[in-house]
Amino acid sequence: MGSSAHSRRNILRGIGAGAVVVGWNAVTGTWATASASAEGVIPVPPLDGTLETSPAVLGEFSKDWGGFITATPKAVLRPGSVQDVVKIVNYARANCLKVAVNGQSGTSDDQESHSFWGNAAVPGGIAIDAKGFSTIHSITSTHAIVGAGVSLHQLSAATLNRGLIVPSQTDYLRLSVGGVASVGGFGGTVPKYGLFSDMIEEVEVVTGAGQVLTASPSVRPDLFNAVINGAGQVAIITKAKVRLMKAPERVRMFTLSYTDLAKWQRDQEFLMRDGRFTHQGGGFSRKPDNSGWWYQIEAGYYYSSPSVPDDAALLAGLNDERSALQVHDHLFRDWTFRVDPGEQAWKDGGFWDGPHPWLHLLVPASKIQTFVPFVLNELQVEQLGAGFTILSPFQTAKVTRPLFAKPNEPVAYLCDLLRMPPPGDPNIQAYLAQNRRFYEKLVSLGGKRYIIGAIPGMTPTQWQRHFGTVWPFLVASKRRYDPDGVLTPGQGFFS
Repeated sequence: MGSSAHSRRNILRGIGAGAVVVGWNAVTGTWATASASAEGVIPVPPLDGTLETSPAVLGEFSKDWGGFITATPKAVLRPGSVQDVVKIVNYARANCLKVAVNGQSGTSDDQESHSFWGNAAVPGGIAIDAKGFSTIHSITSTHAIVGAGVSLHQLSAATLNRGLIVPSQTDYLRLSVGGVASVGGFGGTVPKYGLFSDMIEEVEVVTGAGQVLTASPSVRPDLFNAVINGAGQVAIITKAKVRLMKAPERVRMFTLSYTDLAKWQRDQEFLMRDGRFTHQGGGFSRKPDNSGWWYQIEAGYYYSSPSVPDDAALLAGLNDERSALQVHDHLFRDWTFRVDPGEQAWKDGGFWDGPHPWLHLLVPASKIQTFVPFVLNELQVEQLGAGFTILSPFQTAKVTRPLFAKPNEPVAYLCDLLRMPPPGDPNIQAYLAQNRRFYEKLVSLGGKRYIIGAIPGMTPTQWQRHFGTVWPFLVASKRRYDPDGVLTPGQGFFS
C-alpha cells in the first residue's frame, strides 16, 4: 500500500485544517500532529475507519438523551472494521485512556445516545460510534445475525418483510441491538418470553483485553453472561445472533381500567399465569374526570387468518367490576411501529430535546399494594408532563441471564415514570430528588432499579447492593476481560 493511502487510513480528523495526527502525547494529554515534537508520542495505529476530534463531532458524543450529564471525549472512532475496535482498545490501554460505545440511535436525521445518566459517557476518552456496525448480515426462519449498531426498528422492518419478528423487544424501537442487549430491554411480550437480552443467542465481542471472541450459553458462557446485561463493563458487542419467531398478521388489543388496585393486580397476574395473551402490560393514569388515579391492563392477542379472536373467551375469568373496556384491532406491522407517531408528537411539541428524568423500577409483586400508593400519594399528574407511566408484571424466571438484578419473588412489576417535562420546566431537580426517594423506598421493600434511568447519587457501594449475589461474578469478569479497566466508565459501578 502506498504512503498516501496509509496516511488516509491513519488520519485523525478535526485537529485543524489539513492536520494529520500521528499519535497521543501522554505527557501533554493531547493528540499530536505530524508537525509537533515526537517526544512522548505513541503512534496511532492504521485504521480502516476514522478517528475524529472536531468540536462538532465531540459535541454530538458529549451528551445523552437524559440531558443531565455532559462529558466530552477526546476523540470519536468511526470504526471501519472489528480490528479498528481492537486497535483502539489496545491503544487506550497503552495510554491510560477510557473507551465506551455510544449507540447513537434514533431517526436518520436525529441521532443521539439514548442513555439517561451519562451511562455511555467517556470523559477525556474515546467514544466508539456503534453505527460502524449497522449491517444486517443474515436472516433465517429462526434467527438474525446483525451488527451491534443495527436498531431494533431496522431489524423489525427487515424481519417483518419475511413474516418474522423478535419475540421480545422494546416498545420504542430506535435503540441499538448492542445497547439493549447490554441492559435488558422491556416490552409488552416480556411476561411471555423474557427480556430482549434473553433473545440473544450469541455475540461477537472485543474484550477490554483487546481480544475478538465469540460467546454463547455453550461457548465461553462466563463471558456471555458477563456481556449480556453487563452494561458494557467487560467487552464491546460488535455482532449478535437474535432469536426470531413467525410474526402474526394482526393483534387485538384490550384495555381494561380499574379503580381498585388489588383487583387490577389479581387480574394482571391471572392473565400472566394463564398465558392467553402474547402482549401484556399496563400502567396508571388520572381518571377522565380527574377525581383520582385508575389502573390499566393492556393485553394483546396475536392472530392470523383464518383465526378470529373470541373476545368473550379472552376476557373470561376476569373481575367484572371494571370501570372501562376498550377493544382495538391492528395490523401487526402497524402495531410494531406504534410509538413512531408519539415520538414525532413529542418532537413537534418541544418535549424531545429537554431533560428526561425517567425512572425505571422493579417492584416485588408482594409490595405493589404498598409501593404504588406511596408513589401516588406524592406524584402529581403535572409532574409527568407529556409523559406516561408503566406498571407491568413479569415472571422473574423468564429473565435468564444472571446480571439482570431482579426482586427475589416469582412475579415482579416494571414501574416506570416516563416524564416528559415541557420546555423550561423549573422543577427538573425536584423530579430527580423524587426519583431518588422512590428508589430508596423501593430498596427498603426488596425491589431493584433497572440500570437505565435517572437516579442521582448512585455510589459503588449502592451498585454492589443492587447486584447482590452476582456482584462477585461481575467483579471477577471485569478483572479477567477488562484487566486495565478501560471500558465504559460512565456507569460508575466501580468508581
